[in-house]
Amino acid sequence: MSFSSVILAAGMGTRMKSEKPKVLHEICGKPLCKWVIDASKAAGADDVCAVIGHKAETVREVLGGMCEYAVQSEQKGTGHAVMQAADFIKNVKGSVVILNGDTPLIKAETIQKAVAYHKEHCEQATVITAVLPDATGYGRIVRGSNGGVLKIVEQKDATDAEKQIREVNSGMYVFDAQSLVYALEKLTPNNAQGEYYLTDTLEILLNAGKKVGGYAIEDNYEISGINDRVQLSEAEAIMRMRINKAHMRNGVTMRIPESIYIEDGVEIGSDTEICPNVTIKSGTKISSGCVIGSGSMLQEAMIDDNVDILSSVIIKSHVGSGTHVGPFAYIRPDCTVGSDVKVGDFVELKNSAIGDGTKISHLTYIGDSDVGKGVNFGCGTVTVNYDGKKKHRTTIGDNCFIGCNTNLVSPVNVGDGAYIAAGSTITDDIPEDNLSIARARQVNKQGWKDKRKAE
Repeated sequence: MSFSSVILAAGMGTRMKSEKPKVLHEICGKPLCKWVIDASKAAGADDVCAVIGHKAETVREVLGGMCEYAVQSEQKGTGHAVMQAADFIKNVKGSVVILNGDTPLIKAETIQKAVAYHKEHCEQATVITAVLPDATGYGRIVRGSNGGVLKIVEQKDATDAEKQIREVNSGMYVFDAQSLVYALEKLTPNNAQGEYYLTDTLEILLNAGKKVGGYAIEDNYEISGINDRVQLSEAEAIMRMRINKAHMRNGVTMRIPESIYIEDGVEIGSDTEICPNVTIKSGTKISSGCVIGSGSMLQEAMIDDNVDILSSVIIKSHVGSGTHVGPFAYIRPDCTVGSDVKVGDFVELKNSAIGDGTKISHLTYIGDSDVGKGVNFGCGTVTVNYDGKKKHRTTIGDNCFIGCNTNLVSPVNVGDGAYIAAGSTITDDIPEDNLSIARARQVNKQGWKDKRKAE
């Protein structure tokens, strides 16, 4: 279904009380206006133009090349905003959809249905409407005997009878592009505020004998605009449940879904369980049969099949199949953890590769290291990767045994099958299959305690 979209994203959003433009505030990891642009494209928009104004360069920097731009230097109403995109609209053959950059809950399916309704009824303008239990504060849709839209009456101008109307204007529209151009050229600021209202284009088209209709959406939440932090939170709660329900329908188990935060763009395989109080951020891909335990946070993580993660943080790293992580492990960026690995409690990995079958059970730091297969790390091991000026790497071969409280002072290489005695500080390379002991010989001082007491 071919159409183009104009996204109104120029407002200041003063009630947000923020230095950030309102349309760049995020829900579920994505700016408000990106949700609208993505919904428009998913609905089939050929081209999208964002009308930007307040902190325009900041908005343009965030949105990048995902749309075209028009600039509204002064905010003089919604009609004035659309007028700034007139050059874009003139080149549209067919329909143009007007959407708001602060209504992130609008769905692609709704946009598709509105455009289809517009074309099916051969209308020059179609108002996207909603029927609310309480319409207070909204512009009312006044329809004629044939079902067409006669006018939109604002709350302050409505008669008592009109205030009883529950169908309201969402502020979103489908226009025949050339009819919209015609109406914009005749638009005037005939009001006390000196602003150009987009709703006035409907009267202009009706006076010209054009057909104006209304398409009532099914989900009233979709017209919800964001004006302050409370509404931002409410919209995020709705979007979060949409995302979680989509994953559950795809075979993911969530026992308390309302406690789980998953951002847009996350992929999760079937038969994976997401436990309560988990955060999964954009760019994360989780395969099948995993358990993501309570208190975990994943960001741009790649998790293979049958991985068990408990109360741990994984950032920009890859974890192989059958691996157990946690509790309270921290896998920092640029790590590759193999299959059937154990990364236990209070273990931290940073910029390291860990081979299959390696066990790092507890209280260990491995940074800037390349670790082979089947290695066993004793409690309290540290790869000492920083000399005060530069970071250095440690290399550990296959099937090594690293005793408790070992320090590996990088750069150092440990050969395959090597053993390191507990409490050693290793500063030189260890050949394969060697036992390395790097600690002072134990000395016991008989009578030392009695002497100390006497002193």
